[in-house]
Amino acid sequence: MRVRLTPSGGADRIDGAARDQNGLAYLKARVRAAPEHGEANIALEALLAKAFGVAKSKVSVARGATSRIKTIQIEGVSEAVIAAFLAQFEEQA
Repeated sequence: MRVRLTPSGGADRIDGAARDQNGLAYLKARVRAAPEHGEANIALEALLAKAFGVAKSKVSVARGATSRIKTIQIEGVSEAVIAAFLAQFEEQA
């Protein structure tokens, strides 16, 4: 799953979903943590673990640790569940 993260965003929350210029979907999220020493990534992992109802240890940043757009891996959650999760936020936009 791709996520566009806004660190130091004032709250830990999911702001919705969008598509990039290539039509690829991504989740928009913000966290209070600063982008220092991986703190924002850790906060994002915790936020997504709560949203998907899995342990924090099951969520990890697979790519883009220092980038705004990150690829997140969630163990034990199917592609179909992730697609449905993204779709619910796209409908709200």
